[in-house]
Amino acid sequence: MTVRRSSGYLGAAGAFAVCMAGTTLPTPLYGLYQEQIGFSELMVTVVFAVYAFGVIGVLLLVGNVSDQVGRRPVLLVGLGCAAAAAVAFLAEQGLPLLFVGRLLSGFSAGLFTGTATAYVLELAPSGRGARAGFVATAANMGGLGLGPLLSGLLAEYTSHPLTLPYLVHLALLAASFAVTWALPETVAAARPLREARPRRPSLPPQVRGVFVPSAIAAFAGFALLGVFTSVTPAFLAQDLDVHNHAAVGAIVFLAFFASTAGQLLVPRLGASRAIPLGCLVLIAGLALLALSLATETLLPLVLAALVGGAGQGMGLRGAVGQVADASPPEAHGGVLSALFVVAYFGISIPVIGIGLLTGPLGLTHAALIFTACMAALAAASGIYLLRHRTP
Repeated sequence: MTVRRSSGYLGAAGAFAVCMAGTTLPTPLYGLYQEQIGFSELMVTVVFAVYAFGVIGVLLLVGNVSDQVGRRPVLLVGLGCAAAAAVAFLAEQGLPLLFVGRLLSGFSAGLFTGTATAYVLELAPSGRGARAGFVATAANMGGLGLGPLLSGLLAEYTSHPLTLPYLVHLALLAASFAVTWALPETVAAARPLREARPRRPSLPPQVRGVFVPSAIAAFAGFALLGVFTSVTPAFLAQDLDVHNHAAVGAIVFLAFFASTAGQLLVPRLGASRAIPLGCLVLIAGLALLALSLATETLLPLVLAALVGGAGQGMGLRGAVGQVADASPPEAHGGVLSALFVVAYFGISIPVIGIGLLTGPLGLTHAALIFTACMAALAAASGIYLLRHRTP
C-alpha cells in the first residue's frame, strides 16, 4: 500500500518526530544511570557529546546522500539505527553500551534531520509550502520534546524506568517504519542505496549569502537546547532538590514545546525579521536561565525554557525557510544537512565546555559562564542579521 502524496508529508513528519524522540529519551534517566553505573557529571556531558558528534559525522559524510539515492531509503536506515540504539540501552550493563546507544542515536538523527526536512517539504501539496515548513520543524522540535516527557513519566510512575521507555519507543519505530515504507519517493531517477557515494557537503553559490546568518542563529539556539537536555537534570537534582523524573522531563519538554510555538510566529514576521528577533528573545531566555542558576530558584528556569525555546524556534524556522528557498531542489538534502551540522556543533561544544568547567568551578558557575558566552554570541548574531537582512 502506498500513502497518498497529499497526506504523505504528515506521515513523514510523524516518523521524523518518533525518531527524534528517541534521541532525548535518556535525558531524565541520566541520574538513574549515574546511580547504577557510577560516573561524574563530566561523563554525562561526554555521553551527550557522543550523540552530537554522531549526528555531525553522519551529516558531514552522507548528509547529501539522499539527493542521490532518494529520501525514503535513507530514512529507513535511520529508523534502523534508532531501533539498534534502543536495543543497546535495553542491554546496557555499563558505560560502553551507553556510549554505543548514544552514538547510534546520533546516527539516526543525522540521517533524519536534513533528509526528513527536505522530504516533508517535497511531499507537501502545492500551495502548502509554508505549512509544510512548520510541520517539518515542529516534528523535529516536538519529537525532541516528547522524548524526555515520555521517559520521565514512565520512569517516575512505573516499576521499569530503564526498560519500558525503550520498549515503547521500539513499538513506535515499527509503526514509523511501516508508514515510511509506504511513502512515495520524491527524488527523480534515484539510484539504488548500494550506489551511494559520500560527498563532502557543499553550498550552491545562490545559498551562501543566506546560509551564514541562518547558521549563526541555529548555532546559538541549539546551544541553549543542549544545556536543557544535558545539564538541567543535574541542576534540578543537586541545586533545586527536584528528584521527580516526570518533573524533569516536563521542564525539558517545555523548551521544545515553546520552540514549536515560536515557529508559528515566523509566517507573520517573515524569515528575515524572525531570525534577529529570535536572537533577541533567546537572549532574554538566557538571562532567565542565569537568574535561576544564580538564585537557585525554579520559576526562572521554567520561564527560561519557555522564553528561550520560543526564541530558538523562531530562529530555526526562519533559518530553514531561508536556506530551503534559496537552494535548488536537487541540493535540498545536502544544504539542509549542512545547516544542521552547524546547529549540532552548537549543542556539542558548549555542553562539553560546561562539563570541563564543572570540576574546578562547580556546575552553577560553569553554566553561568555558558549563558554569558551564548548571550554575547546571540547579540552579535542579531546585530549582524539586522545589518545584512535578506528580503
